[in-house]
Amino acid sequence: MKYLIAGLGNIGDEYKHTRHNIGFDVADAFAAKHKAVFNNDRLADVAECKWKGKTFIVIKPTTYMNLSGRAIKYWIDKEKIPVENLLVILDDLALPLDVIRLRPGGSDAGHNGLKSIQESLGTNQYPRLRFGVGNNYPKGRQVEFVLSKWKNTEEPVVLEKINKSTEIIENFASIGIARTMNECNKLTFLL
Repeated sequence: MKYLIAGLGNIGDEYKHTRHNIGFDVADAFAAKHKAVFNNDRLADVAECKWKGKTFIVIKPTTYMNLSGRAIKYWIDKEKIPVENLLVILDDLALPLDVIRLRPGGSDAGHNGLKSIQESLGTNQYPRLRFGVGNNYPKGRQVEFVLSKWKNTEEPVVLEKINKSTEIIENFASIGIARTMNECNKLTFLL
């Protein structure tokens, strides 16, 4: 069984370890945990690993956030992965920093990465792991906020959530989305 794990983010040093790039950070952590190495390939940096008889194709699209759908559609088709075996990892302003939410589908909620994926796949029914980044910013400063680095006080909870996210990816593939949602959606991380 094959799974496509797509961490969303933007390429370029100025975006590294920003709130908006948490998908890349989770993808990196998952690949590192499974000793997989990213190589630059078509539309994405790609790593492949096997775990408990399952194959994970982990991608970090190099298309920039707003065109993430192009990379995901290409790799889903190339690897012949069913859309229910896709897991998109992204930042979510609507969620506080102390939570993560796994969902089987839903609206793009104004997230340009999800909008692009929905357009490319022709559906909004694909699993996504929403990593709460909080919304503690002045009115009109949303862009600066999502492109900002984590505060020192936030780092410990972010690292804990990244580690938990790697487990969620494994559980998604091994026990399924319903059971994984029951386990992870009620978690609260201590700030």
